[in-house]
Amino acid sequence: MKSLDSFDRVSLGVFPTPIQRLNNLSALLKTNLYIKRDDLTGLGLGGNKVRKLEFLLADARKQGARLVFTTGGAQSNHAMLTAAAAAKLGMRAILILKKRGVTACLGNQLLEKLMGTEVIFMDTDDYADIYAEMDRIGAKTGAPYYKIPCGGSNALGTLGYVDCAREIAAQGLRFDHIVCAEGSGGTMAGLALGAKLFLPETRVHGMMVDTDPFDEITPRLMREAAALLEADAAVSVADFTLRDQCGPGYAIPSEAGNAAVALMAAQEGVFLDPVYTGKAFAGLVAMAKEGAFAPEENVLFVHTGGAGGLFAVM
Repeated sequence: MKSLDSFDRVSLGVFPTPIQRLNNLSALLKTNLYIKRDDLTGLGLGGNKVRKLEFLLADARKQGARLVFTTGGAQSNHAMLTAAAAAKLGMRAILILKKRGVTACLGNQLLEKLMGTEVIFMDTDDYADIYAEMDRIGAKTGAPYYKIPCGGSNALGTLGYVDCAREIAAQGLRFDHIVCAEGSGGTMAGLALGAKLFLPETRVHGMMVDTDPFDEITPRLMREAAALLEADAAVSVADFTLRDQCGPGYAIPSEAGNAAVALMAAQEGVFLDPVYTGKAFAGLVAMAKEGAFAPEENVLFVHTGGAGGLFAVM
């Protein structure tokens, strides 16, 4: 298998991120609960996309691109962090976002304004329309440009969370379960593949906050990332668990998610968001109450960030 260290990367984040025990919530939920603080990755307001962007923007540089495009919803954490990473690297970012959600100058939109980022809204539900618009604008520049998919969730971006699993293994604590939000697939797929490679006794649970077919997306991304690594890893849906936590819809806060945001804040002084981590943590709370975790097991919640959206959506 190829080493993760053999892939080109740019330095954007502060790693390793800490793992902390959530003492109050552990007592409340009768579960040995820990949190991986990927909200503290150091760029912008932090978040999981920094790990992916280290690989993706290295590839953009390798291809000679000075302009990068990406997409997502109006309050996309990924889009905001892509703009922040581009600014740090002296590149130009154009965000072409779905005109869905809070488009006012709040949350991540405010952060993008502070960075002077060019933001274009498209009234479409089809990302194919957006990628075609990237090509149209990019072609007009006459210079190399680089398209990053929604969430940075392709094979190369997925390596960021394979590497996170390696990092967790090196931090010395044994975990029986890892729980994370699944919104575009790459984080969950990387953790699931990384668990197969570096944490073979750990079960990874994806909390689905969108309605996409993640039972197809997750193993596809796992296989594609494994191919990049030349890893002999047979992949199937049996390698992970999925749970529907979408509630009333993507980027629409749920009652359970908002309660989980408040619970984490009140018990541990850690802030989640209502679109991704709040809904994901609500799923973990439900699993604990359902008896999914044995008393002696260790459970790790991966905090994937999203603070910007907290100030726009909730």
